[in-house]
Amino acid sequence: MKVSVIMPAYNRERYIVSALRSLLRQRDAADLDIVVVDDGSTDGTADAVRAMMGQTSCIRLFQQANMGVAKARNTGLRQLLPETRFVSFLDSDDISPAGRFKADLACFEADPDLDLTYSLMTLVDGIDDETLEPAADCRSMVVRGVSLGAGIFSRTLVDRTGGFDEAFSQAEDTDYLLRVFERGPRYMLSDTVALYYRRHPGNATREPGVPVREYLRAIHKSMRRRKADPSLHQVQGIFELKSPADWRM
Repeated sequence: MKVSVIMPAYNRERYIVSALRSLLRQRDAADLDIVVVDDGSTDGTADAVRAMMGQTSCIRLFQQANMGVAKARNTGLRQLLPETRFVSFLDSDDISPAGRFKADLACFEADPDLDLTYSLMTLVDGIDDETLEPAADCRSMVVRGVSLGAGIFSRTLVDRTGGFDEAFSQAEDTDYLLRVFERGPRYMLSDTVALYYRRHPGNATREPGVPVREYLRAIHKSMRRRKADPSLHQVQGIFELKSPADWRM
């Protein structure tokens, strides 16, 4: 089954090879199509991706001027192949754990009517880039947080949901996931750890004030949508939200 993984990237030369390697080791579980969207990087991100493309045909690279992560994700959605059955995401500084796709794709085989699996994530402040596992001395926390990488979405669900709201500078993922769950899809909350979320000084979510403002805007938009359309579902009991203080970072 064809699984397209969309990876937006901006100045991630330091991390993107590890992110791609973490996906490539799972080709035995899925027919992977890795769509990298370089959003106007000024470092060696594109060259690093091209070097990986020399090793496999399943990585595709698209470049555009810097327009922000929401537009980069939409570029990825526009590149989905006709044969793509499932869609997932991985940010270019995160890691897809070994066995992640094998575990969750089995849920779709067991239930052909399933629209979505939504799994756990490990917040971690250190990754061993050789083993692609959390470093021995790292601090970590396992949560069911807000991350597109935690989901595997059926192609039909993606088509029904539409694109990302390009008005968001951050929290476009929160807005997208809220729109997904508001539609009442048939989903499974899997106990698979779907990604290692790498905490580092360059995380966009560390920008002062912006993450909270954009997150609250996404929540407000969800409230307005549900008020305007009572058929939409309230999203409860899915996301476990943690602040950095909760895990002593």
